[in-house]
Amino acid sequence: MQTVVETESYLRDAKNAGMTEDEQNAAVDLVATNPEAGDVMQGTGGVRKARLAGRGKGKSGGYRIVYYFGGGDIPVCLLTVFGKGEKANLTQGERNALKAMAAILKATAIKENVS
Repeated sequence: MQTVVETESYLRDAKNAGMTEDEQNAAVDLVATNPEAGDVMQGTGGVRKARLAGRGKGKSGGYRIVYYFGGGDIPVCLLTVFGKGEKANLTQGERNALKAMAAILKATAIKENVS
């Protein structure tokens, strides 16, 4: 099982999306048990997007969990979440921001593993 970090932006977005505590726990469990479950999003430097069923909505109408997993012992970082009804996809600007964040997370993980 992989360690999972819930970033401040993820927690804020989860609250704004109306996720319950049980749904937030389900998101953590999903990526902790299978960090490669989500599809790699093109142009994001390896950031993934996974579907999570919402209460009474199913996967197709639930939430999109956006996270970074660099492999090995690197913790999974939950970056953001949005409801399927909120948006279908991320903008190019949002993808660019995720790419920059992924590069920072990767560099930090490498630095900590070398130290």
